[in-house]
Amino acid sequence: MNTQYRTNLPGTPLDYFDTRAAVDALQPGAYATLPYVARVLAENLVRRCDPATLTASLNQLINRQRDLDFPWFPARVVCHDILGQTALVDLAGLRDAIARQGGDPAQVNPVVPTQLIVDHSLAVERGGFDPQAFEQNRAIEDRRNEDRFHFINWTKKAFRNVDVIPPGNGIMHQINLEKMSPVIQVQDGVAFPDTCVGTDSHTPHVDALGVIAIGVGGLEAESVMLGRASWMRLPDIIGVELSGQLQPGITATDMVLALTQFLRQQKVVGAWLEFFGAGASKLTLGDRATISNMAPEYGATAAMFYIDQQTVDYLKLTGREDQQVHLVEHYARLTGLWADSLESAEYERRLHFDLSTVVRNMAGPSNPHARLATRDLAAKGIAGPWVETPGQMPDGAVIIAAITSCTNTSNPRNVIAAGLLARNANRLGLARKPWVKTSLAPGSKTVKLYLEEGGLLPELEQLGFGVVAFACTTCNGMSGALDPAIEQEIIDRDLYATAVLSGNRNFDGRIHPYAKQAFLASPPLVVAYAIAGTIRFDIEKDVLGHGPDGAEIRLKDLWPSDEEIDALVKSSVKPEQFRQVYIPMFAVQEDNGPKAPPLYDWRPQSTYIRRPPYWEGALAGARPLTGMRPLAVLPDNITTDHLSPSNAILLDSAAGEYLAKMGVPEEDFNSYATHRGDHLTAQRATFANPKLFNEMVVENGKVKQGSLARVEPDGQVMRMWEAIETYMDRKQPLIIIAGADYGQGSSRDWAAKGVRLAGVEAIVAEGFERIHRTNLVGMGVLPLEFLPGTSRHTLGIDGTELYDVAGARTPRATLTLVITRRDGQRLEVPVTCRLDTAEEVSIYEAGGVLQRFAQDFLEQAPAA
Repeated sequence: MNTQYRTNLPGTPLDYFDTRAAVDALQPGAYATLPYVARVLAENLVRRCDPATLTASLNQLINRQRDLDFPWFPARVVCHDILGQTALVDLAGLRDAIARQGGDPAQVNPVVPTQLIVDHSLAVERGGFDPQAFEQNRAIEDRRNEDRFHFINWTKKAFRNVDVIPPGNGIMHQINLEKMSPVIQVQDGVAFPDTCVGTDSHTPHVDALGVIAIGVGGLEAESVMLGRASWMRLPDIIGVELSGQLQPGITATDMVLALTQFLRQQKVVGAWLEFFGAGASKLTLGDRATISNMAPEYGATAAMFYIDQQTVDYLKLTGREDQQVHLVEHYARLTGLWADSLESAEYERRLHFDLSTVVRNMAGPSNPHARLATRDLAAKGIAGPWVETPGQMPDGAVIIAAITSCTNTSNPRNVIAAGLLARNANRLGLARKPWVKTSLAPGSKTVKLYLEEGGLLPELEQLGFGVVAFACTTCNGMSGALDPAIEQEIIDRDLYATAVLSGNRNFDGRIHPYAKQAFLASPPLVVAYAIAGTIRFDIEKDVLGHGPDGAEIRLKDLWPSDEEIDALVKSSVKPEQFRQVYIPMFAVQEDNGPKAPPLYDWRPQSTYIRRPPYWEGALAGARPLTGMRPLAVLPDNITTDHLSPSNAILLDSAAGEYLAKMGVPEEDFNSYATHRGDHLTAQRATFANPKLFNEMVVENGKVKQGSLARVEPDGQVMRMWEAIETYMDRKQPLIIIAGADYGQGSSRDWAAKGVRLAGVEAIVAEGFERIHRTNLVGMGVLPLEFLPGTSRHTLGIDGTELYDVAGARTPRATLTLVITRRDGQRLEVPVTCRLDTAEEVSIYEAGGVLQRFAQDFLEQAPAA
């Protein structure tokens, strides 16, 4: 720790690092011009950076230089169980590798405090209309995931610095917001801003508190866990001024969907945003969190708000200790992190958004940024005339209506609005349609407490929105099985079936295999669509039903007033509820060190947990960048759901066939996500999404949809997994050619692991999503980017070619992609090496994050 600028925090027994003095010593008055993000990053440098490099690193922040790397040391790592578990499986495998090479495996531990929340394992097998849904879903979760939970329980006993929140307690981001983040940390007598990375793209949820929290892939999280700096270049920091205020009846969901569309249009991909202005100052912390949570949907890395009175009020509301709340305000005011101190902050780019322009919105049918004003549904062709045939579902049937996801259930106004709309509907005798699978899956147990306090939980239950889980469910594709009769009717009639959810993702194929498309909506709109029963319904104008007196009932007759929502929030949401939930959950247990054997006893028949193969076979040898054949030629907007789907495994899939051979009954196949600790199951998910379009597979002049590939030079079309196996048997190195925005979506490390295990050596795309590019590097896959104006189309690529990569791999170097066509013609194409930093070059050359760590560990550590 650099102690040059360490000094007493006035009025406390604590010290802090005077970042203002350090910055202004280099350039007087510069600190006042720095954005919030730059001030927090500067503090991290002053406190943690090598004194020999501190001046150069601070000058980068002051002068907005982006040509050099600087280190960032996050204070915490937060994980959900899917990526957290796979990260810890990797560390357990690393322990085995270290032991085989004579090292002490017990010394391989996370250095940075790591919090793992088991929140991604529950499927909604029982809907919210079943009074026993919560208990039954939890029992199914425990049965299906016994192997995984056995391993997770071993990790908390075998590894130091790992805390585990068991299943059934909530979603990692909401728990982070409501409890885990102190906003200002205290460690060894020093106060400093809380920072964290999380193994989920929605980790910026807690940016609403003024905490830099960014989503990273599991591989980057592993690197941070093991004490390595997270290297970065100065991000593009954009100021977003919010003016005006929301109109009556407009929810935070409506606001964030409008903002998501606006910010996508403003091209903020990869940027760090800072929201400020009169409009921002009036937003509650819950509203801010809804905006911050959606950062990956508009493409930003972070979505920050300044610390102000709203922050302080929220910390009090959520039951934080008075001493901690005082520290947050005192530190923020003293160090220039309080909102008033940021008025002089300078941004290279500023955007403006007027909150008063927001109307009631949805998003769909396939992307979160595809905003649909509800008043325009008919004009857009979404709503339309439909005939309800007795005993049959209508076209456009809403088969799933889910109040789910931390995005909206962390905002009491949204949830209470849904409860009030349900109450109004019940009073008028309305009901959900019988084909709609309804559920309420809050991200925190406190939601149930304040709904009970306000008398609204029974109202929601009456409409089928009983609590099915405290977990990430439908939004993550864990929507569970449908009633078999409903499923069969969808198949027999080839129905256009849909889902409506209060989540953050609605990519094709994500929510449920039989929901052809999905729409994002506020919690009260989700309730309204459960009553409507079809998306082909003008939710603003059409009749939802008739009251006891025969009067027509429309949405406006059900929608609660803002005054009623606010009054109920004020009377029903209380600090003692948060204390009741979180004090026992986070009860401090005496740390007596590891209490389990240092090496995990792997279960040979497990389809959930298996020793990773990253130090074996082809992965341990030289990686050829010559003679590569395309596994796939792909269009724009390939998501991590295309690369490695997370939803239910079907029997006729490659993974389903494997599980059946392993003796797993079909009802317990579970999701792709839960099997990512077993590479034999997980690698069969590679490009397994049935919505994939591989441009190498053409039928009748059109690209054929499906998990398909064309094996070359044979020209034979087969299922993707069979093609991968064929190439693996031939030891054929592979390449992927793609369009723009490759790898957008969830921070899914298996989207990189799967292609690496398939033998993919390089991926050439027009552009990469930030987290996925980092994951590729972490797995030893070379990301290459076409220069502007060059694409698979301009090059006439059809997948019959052979590819070589030539040139010295240095940060962002121009390399040569050598394309040899089937007729022998040779084409040399300049491409950008997307190893962006010297650290990434080092990781790639070692073969990946884990191989690099093993090399360093064995060089430095004494033998066992």
